[in-house]
Amino acid sequence: MSAASTTEELLAELGTRGLTLAVAESLTGGLLTAELIRPAGASAVVLGGAVCYATELKRRLLGVDAELLERHGPVHPEVAGQMADRVRSALAVEGRAADIGLATTGVAGPEPQDGHPAGLAYLGVAIGDRVEAIELRLAGGRDAVRAGVVERAVVELAERLPR
Repeated sequence: MSAASTTEELLAELGTRGLTLAVAESLTGGLLTAELIRPAGASAVVLGGAVCYATELKRRLLGVDAELLERHGPVHPEVAGQMADRVRSALAVEGRAADIGLATTGVAGPEPQDGHPAGLAYLGVAIGDRVEAIELRLAGGRDAVRAGVVERAVVELAERLPR
């Protein structure tokens, strides 16, 4: 199945269930939100996306714990989880938080960052009370890593929807 059809199927399923989605991105820099709003009708599901590339924005706009960021930096599974959890309320519409939060953080490369290798990324997925971080290790150049994170984010979210 192609990434495009997976995105379309995911959005159709979320729409059928009446669920909304908010996205917080770091290393993908808006690519994930762009993929999620590509299909027609996405506005019924996707509330919006926040690109928080700078570490300070993760704290200030999303509410990621400052001590966590100080201790571990932005490339950490708990940071991804907090980004996904907290973007739901950060992008609330008419006082209603999104049902699902999806987040990306990591190192696209080409060089390592803060002791983390290029290609290391974390996805955060928040659905209801369940918040999960998924570690990814991707090969290739910067563009390939970023595209790979987007593709995996869509697949991982689809696999985690309650049946």
